[in-house]
Amino acid sequence: MVFRKGKMGLIAACVLIVGGAILSSCSNQSSYGRRTAAKPGKVSPTTGAAFSFNDKDTTSFRVTRVAKQIVGPNLKYIQGGRAVLGSQEQDVMAFRDNVERTVTIASFYMDETEISNNDYREFIFNMRKKVSADSVQKLEPSERVWAGSLSYNDVYDTYYYRFPGFNFYPVVGVTWSQATAYSKWRTEYVSELMREKNKIDSALNKNQLIERGVSLPEYRLPSEAEWEYAAKAMIGTQYMDENQEQGRIYPWDGRGVRNPYNVKRKGRQGDFLANFKRGRGDYAGIAGSVSNDGDIIPANVYDYPPNDFGLYNMSGNVNEWVNDVYRPLSYQDFDDLNPLRKDGIFDEEDNYATTLITDEYRVYKGGSWRDVTYWLAPGTRRFMHQDSATNHIGFRCAMIAIGQQGK
Repeated sequence: MVFRKGKMGLIAACVLIVGGAILSSCSNQSSYGRRTAAKPGKVSPTTGAAFSFNDKDTTSFRVTRVAKQIVGPNLKYIQGGRAVLGSQEQDVMAFRDNVERTVTIASFYMDETEISNNDYREFIFNMRKKVSADSVQKLEPSERVWAGSLSYNDVYDTYYYRFPGFNFYPVVGVTWSQATAYSKWRTEYVSELMREKNKIDSALNKNQLIERGVSLPEYRLPSEAEWEYAAKAMIGTQYMDENQEQGRIYPWDGRGVRNPYNVKRKGRQGDFLANFKRGRGDYAGIAGSVSNDGDIIPANVYDYPPNDFGLYNMSGNVNEWVNDVYRPLSYQDFDDLNPLRKDGIFDEEDNYATTLITDEYRVYKGGSWRDVTYWLAPGTRRFMHQDSATNHIGFRCAMIAIGQQGK
């Protein structure tokens, strides 16, 4: 700008200088930069008052710096996003209870493996210190799930849960209620260990722990939508800008249940990608054959390749309990953000002329060692009473992801 000489020019120059100083002052007062949980700044962006970062300072407002969520052991991060859930192949059972729908799932964590016999025995060991013998007995898995009037599986009654050789095989014979009890115990037990490790004052209540960013969110059974989303792991099919090369029937690419090639023997078909029943009476294949996987019953929880989220056995090995109450037409009622059926709201059990549709029947997913390939697809669903147990249903835990995840 060019100023004319004289009185008016001098006044204009003064106004410009003063105005600029005011704007500069305002800018300095309001421009503190982007705040994050890890970098909250030293003063309040709305009042200008100094923050306190000292536990013992009670005269100033205290702000906690936290870089990321405290994550419990054995969990994998599952980045949320949009997904098409539901059965994406022919509904050969004609259930029509999981029609395709688009939803969005928030980020969460999930156990990389099924809960093993060893994990569950640790739970029982610790519960003996807290509850009566009768209560502990109610938490024990049923070993009689292996019994059969016309089969000789009695050896598994005795050995499967307790013998060290089966330590890291998935626990079975557990009900939905027992799996929920395990999840609650695990939350309390891991939280206590983390407080001891980080020397956190045991007198702090839950809200105080949350405010300090040192509270562990609860372990819980995943919702059906979370489980299905994590199993498909469509993150592995993406390219360029939110495009996906193909859908997935199983937690891996392709329409088959084998690797497309055999890394050990060229020219031979690849290994199976899950532990399942190959056909009527065929649980493993022919002895001595390269195709025989040797897994006639459940296998070690790490035995088959993980999916693109790093989760093992999201198809096969054992089915897994999820949180949802079963209703045939839930897909019509679900919210499209983090869907979950907690009870029979909008679809009460009185609508059905059967005792199999009540709020005590829970969904299980994934297929197992004794299921054919149809049930390996994450979009399939079945249900059972929450206090029933079998030799083909286990579980794994999930945990909500909160905050900025270290951003």
